[in-house]
Order: sequence, then structure tokens, then C-alpha cells
Amino acid sequence: MAPAAKGRKREQGPRKSEPPAPEAPSSDEAWAYEVAHAESSTDLAPLVGRNLRRLRTQRGLSLERLAKASGVSRAMLGQIELGQSAPTINVIWKIARALGIPFSALISTTAQSGTRLMRSQQSKRLASHDGSFVSRALFPFDEPRRVEFYELRLAARAVEEADAHPPGTMENLVVTSGSVEIERGEERHVLAAGDAILFEADVAHVYRNVGDVDATMYLVMTYAETVG
Repeated sequence: MAPAAKGRKREQGPRKSEPPAPEAPSSDEAWAYEVAHAESSTDLAPLVGRNLRRLRTQRGLSLERLAKASGVSRAMLGQIELGQSAPTINVIWKIARALGIPFSALISTTAQSGTRLMRSQQSKRLASHDGSFVSRALFPFDEPRRVEFYELRLAARAVEEADAHPPGTMENLVVTSGSVEIERGEERHVLAAGDAILFEADVAHVYRNVGDVDATMYLVMTYAETVG
């Protein structure tokens, strides 16, 4: 999953002879990259903030150290912990990878028992910074698991890059509308509606909408080890 727009240059650290980079992004574009599009659920902001603070402090990490490990600015991490900013999908993946936790750990809710009904209008959605990629979790986060289930929507001609997931992670994806190209290393596969693919997701991969209409996909992600 998740992912920065194709062709985006990775940020590089300052040279030793240069002064350290400022804590906060220097332009509106930098903030736009880290802050989620309006389509993302606003009620996720305080939830992610609480989980991030708890998981960071459990590991004895300062905001500065986590910023260096994740590539997310210290200022943005502070805003997330305060519940004042909703991060993009890509930013959550970066933080989760730096903390060594599954993506869902940062958006988990309190436990409930028995039947779980997740109404569409109450679902929590995560979006890319421009809103071209939207992910909706179709499972609760409060029980140990190795499998997660997502609905993904990718705008026409949009591209979403996903960083490598933990070793052994598998993605099983089916396209239900539109057409999507999946790129994994040197492999490229175009899927039309009804086509499915299973691949190892522990290397960087790309979702590319090759059509003129929005695409909808359903993703089953399987981890090598139990999470949650």
C-alpha cells in the first residue's frame, strides 16, 4: 500500500558543511505532502496521535530520533501527536516502518467483543495528500491477526507508490472496477475488472491507474507474523 506520487524526489539530509535543516517544512508544498487530503477521516487525527505518542514513548524515542528514522519532519510528528494534523497514508507507513510496527497499529481502536458492524458512513478513510488514493479498512484492529482487509480507490491516471512492507508480507489484490497496473521491481502486470494478483510486498511496489475512470480494488494483506 501506500505510497508517494511517482517521480517524487526523496529528501536528502544536509551536507556536513551546511547548517541543519529546519524542523518545520519550508513551504506549503512540504506540508501538503505530509497532511492528508480533506477526504481522509478527521476523526483519525486524535486516534493516530494517541497511538503514536504511546508507541513512541514505549520505545524510548524522542521526536527528533523518530523524525530522523522515519523521514517525517519533527514538527509534523508533534502536530500528529497533538491530534492537530491528519497524516497521509504515506506518512503513516513511514512512521510505522520506523517504529517496527504494522500500519494498523497506528489507527487501532479500543476492543469490543461479539459481532462487529462497520457502517460505511462511519468508516475511517486514509487518503494521499492530493486525495487521488483512498484506503478504507474493512476490519477491526483490536485483536491479534495476520490478515488485514482494505478497500482502495485510485483516481484516473493516478499513481501511488508503496514502500516495502515487513519481510514476508503478501498482498492479494482484486480489481472490481477500472484497470490498474501493478509494478513490482522489474515486473509489471495490468489488471482489468475481475482480475486478481498475489505478490510478495516486502519490496517497493507501485499501483498505477492506466484508465480514464477511477479504479476500485480490494486488498488482503497477510503478515508473516501475528500483529496487533
